[in-house]
Amino acid sequence: MRLDHEFTVPAPIGEVWQAVIDPERVAPCMPGASLTKVEGDTFAGTVKVKLGPISLLYKGTGEFLEKDEAARKVVIKASGKDARGGGTAAATVTLTLTERDGGTHGAVATDLAITGRPAQFGRGLISEVGGKILDTFAGNLAASLKTPAEEAAAPAEKPEEKAEEKPAEEKPAADEKPHLRSVPAGGSTGETEAIDLLDYAGQSVAKRLAPVAAGVVVLLIVLAIVRKLRR
Repeated sequence: MRLDHEFTVPAPIGEVWQAVIDPERVAPCMPGASLTKVEGDTFAGTVKVKLGPISLLYKGTGEFLEKDEAARKVVIKASGKDARGGGTAAATVTLTLTERDGGTHGAVATDLAITGRPAQFGRGLISEVGGKILDTFAGNLAASLKTPAEEAAAPAEKPEEKAEEKPAEEKPAADEKPHLRSVPAGGSTGETEAIDLLDYAGQSVAKRLAPVAAGVVVLLIVLAIVRKLRR
């Protein structure tokens, strides 16, 4: 199936380009992904996926087929298989970067083929979830591109104000998507957090399941009435 998405990163196109052609820099920005090997233009890694209570681990390889710096275009081919043998995924991804409003706009065209449980989502939902995942990716990439100077430019807290403040636990909004912290090349934050597709699908899945649930309820009511009439 063909999927088209867009994202924006508030960073110069040159910096974004250097990041997207470096697997060790870009992989930690992608939810659920971790690298296991990089050799030239080829790489290997894993992607942890959850479908509610179901956990999947895709192991696969990828290759940069094209790196056109003049056109700011990169083409990547990747494929993977669920470690338990329950499904496969293969994709050819074309990413084109352009300057926009002082930042960088990315256009992503994906030719995707999947089998197994994730394929049950259907093209529409897969496209929707993919767009939300890319939004998270773009946010992580933007955070990873912040320079020490930019971070130092943030207003510093006065010592007395800092002492008076009490740490408060921030509760994420109901519709807030998971944000996985990026890590520097060669770094690690420990166990890679799996990406829960149902967290991203959220209301979309509920909307699709609602008619089915309603139908089941109606069926149960009909069966109950029939049983009473037979008595």
